[in-house]
Parts: sequence; structure tokens; C-alpha cells
Amino acid sequence: MLKFVKHNLESISGVAIYPIISLIICFSFFVGLFIWVYTYKKETIKELSELPIKD
Repeated sequence: MLKFVKHNLESISGVAIYPIISLIICFSFFVGLFIWVYTYKKETIKELSELPIKD
């Protein structure tokens, strides 16, 4: 099964750029997510963590 996919992908010119683009998108998403979580206000996190037990 893999050799059929590999053969089809080898026939496409410039196919080597797609894994690089995927890696850059994935890496930038997780770096952005880490920065967003790291800079989130601690008061807001505490308020949201107490939300399920408040009446």
C-alpha cells in the first residue's frame, strides 16, 4: 500500500515542500499556544478553576 502512495508522490514536482510547511505550521501553533498559556493572568486561571465548585 505504501509503495503506491510513494510512487504517486514521487511523480509530483515540488512535493518535498509540503512536509516542511506542515512542520512549520504545527511548530508555530504550539509555540503560540505555549506563549498564550504562559502569559495568561494567574487571577483568571484561579477564577476559572473555582468555577465548577461555585454555587
